[in-house]
Amino acid sequence: MGVCELCNREKELSFHHLIPKTLHSKNYFKKKYKHQFMANNGLYLCNECHKNIHIFFSEKELGKYYFTKEKLLETNKVQNFLNWVKKQK
Repeated sequence: MGVCELCNREKELSFHHLIPKTLHSKNYFKKKYKHQFMANNGLYLCNECHKNIHIFFSEKELGKYYFTKEKLLETNKVQNFLNWVKKQK
């Protein structure tokens, strides 16, 4: 149990890699980031937030455009979801 870094609800958490693991071996990402940064840079999210981040964005979009908590929070999709999920138990 812990507090989700997006919705701030106390739930079971999983680690969300801000740059998806499937992209770590791609040249674009290898040139831009060190492997240790990609492996360790992420957020602890509840299952609902984690699942929906992957529904809203492709892995390539996550790696190229939404690679920080702030960038995720800037999107309407995430904001609308968070407004809804915070009302859930």
